[in-house]
Amino acid sequence: MAFPAPIIAATDFSSKAESAVAYACELVKARDTKLILLNSFSLSIHSLNYRISAAAAQKEFDYTTERLISLGNDLSRRYNIKVESYCLYMSSWEKELSAFIQIHEAELLVMGMAERSPEQDLMGNSTTTVIKKISIPVMAVPEHARFNDVKKILFAFDNLNLSKVKRLDWFISKAKIFKAEVEFFSVDQKDGELKTEPNREDIIDDPDLKVKFVFKSLSSDTVLNEIKNEIKNYDADILVMVPQKHGFWDSLLHISKTRAMASGLDIPLLSLPNY
Repeated sequence: MAFPAPIIAATDFSSKAESAVAYACELVKARDTKLILLNSFSLSIHSLNYRISAAAAQKEFDYTTERLISLGNDLSRRYNIKVESYCLYMSSWEKELSAFIQIHEAELLVMGMAERSPEQDLMGNSTTTVIKKISIPVMAVPEHARFNDVKKILFAFDNLNLSKVKRLDWFISKAKIFKAEVEFFSVDQKDGELKTEPNREDIIDDPDLKVKFVFKSLSSDTVLNEIKNEIKNYDADILVMVPQKHGFWDSLLHISKTRAMASGLDIPLLSLPNY
């Protein structure tokens, strides 16, 4: 019998990561799969400043490994799930993380979500960097988010052909597991009024999935606010977005909507790769 693909939860033992790990545990339990607990080890600032010896660095690594294994054992007992723990030194986080994901054939990476700030919007953070680099879905979980029954999922997109989203089938299969309703919320920059189109079988043709479509025309500088308003109006449990690739010159001026949304939310953001 083939078991569902595992879920990876990244942790640095912070309160932000703690919430993400707890959310990942609930997802693992619902999927009846296993959790892979991952820590990307790095020496503390104190150790770097004092240029500690190789033996002292190994001692710090061993301590972190033991701490991670202890956390994994505690989570396994608390949630009654299978947990594997890996403390790894990754000199190139995104590159080695991609290899780690392939080795373990994971289907989802769960990470903590940073608080909102102008610097996060412009420069991003480790989570938003991973979103751009990793070829599997990434879920960013805010610190105060708690797992409840996933009843409503808001899928926000603009100027995007849904039929070309590579992980759309994966997303639909997960929505069906939770028996969740999905609202596809499309925003563009054309003149028009809010409208709903409940029957779009040319895009989503699945009788087991509750779907509704909402299309809204608005100016580009209000897109993020409209998405946030729709989260509240729809009472969404999860927000889904698909990062768009931009050219080099475009990227210098463009603040990614996914990156801007991946901080300061009250609900998890699920980012689907579009490559």
